[in-house]
Amino acid sequence: MIANLVQLASEEKQNPLLPPGPELLIGAIAFAIVFFFFWKKALPNINKVLEERREAIEGGIEKAEAAQVEAQSVLEQYKAQLAEARHEAARLRQEAQEQGAALIAEMRAEGQRQREEIVAAGHAQIEADRKAASQTLRQDVGKLATDLAGKLVGESLEDHARQSRVIDRFLDELEDSATKAEAAR
Repeated sequence: MIANLVQLASEEKQNPLLPPGPELLIGAIAFAIVFFFFWKKALPNINKVLEERREAIEGGIEKAEAAQVEAQSVLEQYKAQLAEARHEAARLRQEAQEQGAALIAEMRAEGQRQREEIVAAGHAQIEADRKAASQTLRQDVGKLATDLAGKLVGESLEDHARQSRVIDRFLDELEDSATKAEAAR
């Protein structure tokens, strides 16, 4: 069998890379038909699709650039609004601090006024109590002095007008001596 193959190979002297002439001619005609079909039918469709794709891509790029410009302007607007909002917040904070300070000052003034009213009322009450105590003390001292004077003198000093004069004179002498003692210090 190998011998048969070697014999067939030696009989055939044709180049295996080069096809025979009739096959070459039929292949060239078929290639020309396919080439003509592609050139007339497929190539325009392919070019049309490629052109549409290029236009779509360029339109997409233009849309993307327009969207980017719009986004940038919106960003600038938001930044401006944010800056304005921060400014407004600072202004409101300042107003609140000023109102708080005014309120504190007003409350302090009101507290001062109430304190002065309380102190004045306290002084008035103390003065009224002192006068009432002085009056009660005058009466008690007058009664004791009248009783003592009556025992010393040996007569009754029940006359009310006389009693009042004696008491007033005695108390005035006491106040004068107290004033002189304070002046001497």
